Amino acid sequence: MIRCITIDDEPLALIQLTGYIQKVPFLELVKACNSALEALDLLAREPVDLIFADINMPDLNGVDFVKSLVNRPIVIFTTAYTEYAIEGFRVNALDYLLKPFGYNEFLTAANKALHQYELQSKVQLPSTPSVQETPAEKESLNLFIKADYKMIRLDMNKIIYMESQNEYIRIFLEEQKPIMTLLSMKKLEERLPASQFMRVHRSYIVNLEKITAVANNRIIYGKDTYIPIGNQYKDKFNEYLEKHYLGKL
Repeated sequence: MIRCITIDDEPLALIQLTGYIQKVPFLELVKACNSALEALDLLAREPVDLIFADINMPDLNGVDFVKSLVNRPIVIFTTAYTEYAIEGFRVNALDYLLKPFGYNEFLTAANKALHQYELQSKVQLPSTPSVQETPAEKESLNLFIKADYKMIRLDMNKIIYMESQNEYIRIFLEEQKPIMTLLSMKKLEERLPASQFMRVHRSYIVNLEKITAVANNRIIYGKDTYIPIGNQYKDKFNEYLEKHYLGKL
């Protein structure tokens, strides 16, 4: 969960932000603050990962508030004034939501924050000795996607393969109906761990750990699922096979 606060001197704006945050599964609202001074007091006592802050506020504006922070969380500015955009990005704000903004715009910014949070978490992890994990010890990898008008958590270890259908991606899972989401193959490929997933065709990304067999230039899952291997992806897939094959191809 990403712990976040909102800062705005307009009560209706705080109510809207609170409602949006409650719809996003990976966001946890610590507090809705009426001023930057109230937020400063909170930050002295509570750890926070993400701040949604208005800029034009009395006493202390949003930009000066962010500049004053020693340990700066991820910042997304929310304001009705376009002239503050440059100032916002000068303090390395992740995004800039121009009021009035809808839930889709908010969700896009929230997903950027999730990606940034994941990157920062990886950098901050202490190095540990490499150990061989058993299947039971292997941690579940998760991503959130939008499907059926809600955010759905995906356990990537349960994904069998993914198929592109025009602007949509169909995700096939173990013991579950396929999920359809509006997403590009390129963006999906960038977010998946390369050690586990590989694009083998312009329309298919496969989970390498779920492959049952390979025959006639096709990947086989179970008894009746066949995924074609495209010519431009064949060399890369063959390299994977060579590393895991006991014999000679």
